[in-house]
Amino acid sequence: MKLYNLKYHQEIVNFEKAVKLGLGQKQGLFFPVELPAFKPVELLKILNMDFITRSTEILAKFIHHEISKKQLHQHVQEAFSFTRPLKVNITKNIDCLELFHGPTLAFKDFGARFMAQMILLMNKKHESVTILTATSGDTGAAVAHAFYKMQNVRVIILYPKGKISYLQEKLFCTLGENIKTISINGSFDDCQKLVKEAFNDKKLKELIGLNSANSINISRLLAQICYYFEAFSLLSEKKRKNLVISVPCGNFGNLTAGLLSKALGLPIKSFIACTNSNDTVPRFLSSGIWSPNKTVSTISNAMDISQPNNWPRIEELFNRKQWNLKELRFGSVSDETTKNALKELFKLGYTSEPHAAIAYQLLRDQLKQEEFGLFLGTAHPSKFKNTVEKILNHKIILPNALKNRINLPLLSYNINPDFKKLKQFLLDQ
Repeated sequence: MKLYNLKYHQEIVNFEKAVKLGLGQKQGLFFPVELPAFKPVELLKILNMDFITRSTEILAKFIHHEISKKQLHQHVQEAFSFTRPLKVNITKNIDCLELFHGPTLAFKDFGARFMAQMILLMNKKHESVTILTATSGDTGAAVAHAFYKMQNVRVIILYPKGKISYLQEKLFCTLGENIKTISINGSFDDCQKLVKEAFNDKKLKELIGLNSANSINISRLLAQICYYFEAFSLLSEKKRKNLVISVPCGNFGNLTAGLLSKALGLPIKSFIACTNSNDTVPRFLSSGIWSPNKTVSTISNAMDISQPNNWPRIEELFNRKQWNLKELRFGSVSDETTKNALKELFKLGYTSEPHAAIAYQLLRDQLKQEEFGLFLGTAHPSKFKNTVEKILNHKIILPNALKNRINLPLLSYNINPDFKKLKQFLLDQ
């Protein structure tokens, strides 16, 4: 697999190099030189496969001969060794795809665990690796648990202090061992900026073997394609014909993966890019002007991102496939509307959480009569227990993944959004 740097096209690397580097020169994202596609006959065949076998075929389509299919199958099986995505019927023309049945109760488990398997496979010389990543909530837990106690791998996770849920924090800030967590006195965008600054420091990068596990890493992105195929396989022929998928968006990695599944040949009619009040992309799609506002805190905190990292990949894909960006549906939802959507879902017999509620609301509003809609359930409602219970006046029972960590002490450090302080931490710890 060859990938080029979106900011510096002369930089072309293979899959292994892209995984190890995370970001290219000039902080550029890596993007596939070739965009493979399944023929209609191949598509029908793989849709009838089990989740692990199909996922191996999808990933092999990109990775080619760098990893044998046998090896790839073993690592996919290890990465996705938890309950596969579940489809839940909400109304006669809307389903929810639950992606939160992994060890950290969020869709991020798919990408983080596959990346960990790839790092394990590629680190043949047992060199020391430092994974530096920023999280707005769920990425941190998924990455921490995926790499927990992995030899020669140190993980540093930055998150905005007071701006992720208490239970989200408990899930990844109580591990210790090779997992270091730092609360930053600022927003997620401040955390993301610090990560980019670290990658811009060539000496530091080489000295500590720096890598990132954000959705900027191509391995995470490719892994997420797999559950879009799983979603499609779970639907009847009738529902597949006019399928619209509604995606809660933060850094836009999830939507990028969905669009790549379409590029691979999955006949999805349309996607809805859903945001909360941090609506840089919806405003851009309306006006053509990229104008990020200051990030505001919402009850859907994992989407509190004003400068989404993956948006350049989406623009590149639309350009390469000669798709019209105006055909991408979009919308933003306020906290008040999010609360109402949660209540509406609850009346329909489904307990959800703020991120999925936003995707449901925009899907319900934009779905046409002849279409069938699927919205992504990206996190277990228990991760937002206090918020959901207050809105619904309904008790949420904690699953064991959270119950076992709730009384453990937080092990986080705290710093201001100052790169010099972060650099010192990276060198000292």
